[in-house]
Amino acid sequence: MTDITTTHTTHPKHLAHHFDTPEQQYASAKLGMWVFLGTEILMFGGLFCAYGVYRHSHPEVFAFAHHALDPVLGGINTAVLIASSLTMALAVRYAQLGQKTALVVCLALTILGGAGFMVIKTIEYQTKWQHHLFPGQYNVFNKDFKGDEKPPNDLSAHHGDFAPAPPPTTTTAAASTAPSTRPAAYFDPLAGTPDEPKIKPSFVDPQGLASANASLETYHPLTFDRLSPLDRERVGTFFSIYFMMTGLHGFHVVLGMGLILWILIRARKNEFGPEYFTPVDLVGLYWHLVDLIWIFLFPLLYLIH
Repeated sequence: MTDITTTHTTHPKHLAHHFDTPEQQYASAKLGMWVFLGTEILMFGGLFCAYGVYRHSHPEVFAFAHHALDPVLGGINTAVLIASSLTMALAVRYAQLGQKTALVVCLALTILGGAGFMVIKTIEYQTKWQHHLFPGQYNVFNKDFKGDEKPPNDLSAHHGDFAPAPPPTTTTAAASTAPSTRPAAYFDPLAGTPDEPKIKPSFVDPQGLASANASLETYHPLTFDRLSPLDRERVGTFFSIYFMMTGLHGFHVVLGMGLILWILIRARKNEFGPEYFTPVDLVGLYWHLVDLIWIFLFPLLYLIH
């Protein structure tokens, strides 16, 4: 009876009954979190594979359609998430040091960063909705689109209102059949360097563009009327991939904000300190993965060519 009483008296408050030591509990929780993050990577990996296959097969569709995205807003969101990763990492450190006030502040700043990201993403989504760029029959480029709006011919200068491209001049039309007088670096800044892409579709010339575009005397942004008839029907594919990838990522951002809020509430009750900070550490790992996925999404979707 004395041994049992002693065991209960010395048993750490946050140690589950099926673990022998806090260190064992922490290692088990960390391993479980890494396994979960591995399944998350597998889930997003399928979408990245779909992106790679479609972009490899239809590079001109992606080169045209990505101009509907605003790289400035995407860049701001990237900076916001990177900053939120910093505040989350600091939160883990302050939890380890038992500094409650600094921990609460860093967690609040991380939630604020996630909220800012979602506000900007909502603005982007609203713009796409206004211009009928949602997936399926709501996309103006879809042949089954029910509205009266015409597919915009030029997206290269768009981030607010679509503007049709000016009609091609005689010089431009004649130049389209003339051999290119521009160096390869004009079309591909990495041409001739060790970083030049090694894998290209069979129908792409060494300059990195399809022959119909590489033969131009000067570079002109790809327009809708320069796409092949089949590629015009595939423009909606880009937006389907965009909304699937960014929508799933946005769901994870909201879920992460909820988890951080849960940690914040517990931190205000002074539950974390040098002896117990596992939940803060695990939620921090999840948040870093969410940020890392966006770091890949931003250039793949917003910075094509």
